[in-house]
Amino acid sequence: MWSFRAWRRRRVLARSPIEPSVWQAVLDSLPLLDGLDTPALERLRERCILFLHAKRLTALPGVELDAFARLRLAAQAQLPLLALPELNWYQGFHELVLYPDDFVSPQKHRDGSGVVHEYEDARSGEAWQQGPVILAWPGVQESGGWEGYNLVIHELAHKLDMLNGGANGLPPLHRDMRLQDWAQAMQSAYDSLNATLDANPHAETPIDPYAAENPAEFFAVTSEYFFTAPDLLHQAFPAVYRQLALFYRQDPLARLKELQARHPDYQQSNDS
Repeated sequence: MWSFRAWRRRRVLARSPIEPSVWQAVLDSLPLLDGLDTPALERLRERCILFLHAKRLTALPGVELDAFARLRLAAQAQLPLLALPELNWYQGFHELVLYPDDFVSPQKHRDGSGVVHEYEDARSGEAWQQGPVILAWPGVQESGGWEGYNLVIHELAHKLDMLNGGANGLPPLHRDMRLQDWAQAMQSAYDSLNATLDANPHAETPIDPYAAENPAEFFAVTSEYFFTAPDLLHQAFPAVYRQLALFYRQDPLARLKELQARHPDYQQSNDS
């Protein structure tokens, strides 16, 4: 049966070829893609083309955005969706705005007594409900390894979270996932992290303490760790890792362990 959606997809892919040398340069620059097999990499390449066709990348003065840079950003954006069906997961926004450096964002906070506090906060990324994703270019450039940091994945995790409305740490779960299991794993780990920081605000935590900010940030930070430091996340919060593996339909920890088994110096080379 003829499908307009499938026809349009084929048309976009045919009209937007990627130079093999540019694609290889992107793969070489992103260690977190190491270990993906050939079919997965081909699927990733196609989804990058579709992503760049659907989303506008707006570079502010000071950001140089060539074909390599655009594709490198798209590859990181599409990695979390790689094993999911193409269901327009990044709906609700059309633009990614790239700042040359961290930016100041006006914030409002209502305290327990109902008083609203307004202040300005320096940020490297921001995702707005029904609005654009804003990324500081240095953070994008620093992302791509196994270091537990990825600005692109973090901010787009917020967009996945917002598919159910406001960001609250609960993206739309698959039918074979149980809300009770998700809530128990996430809440227990979130409470544990907050308890550690309540006892000692300067404590060394197993993941970035920013995850304790609120449930939405906990989901975004743990999504970062899931793809870029899966060993640390699994060691700290194994139940959270299992829920994210069910949600993203991937097992980055198994891929990392296979890389380390096949290349004894792999971990050392990527931790330096």
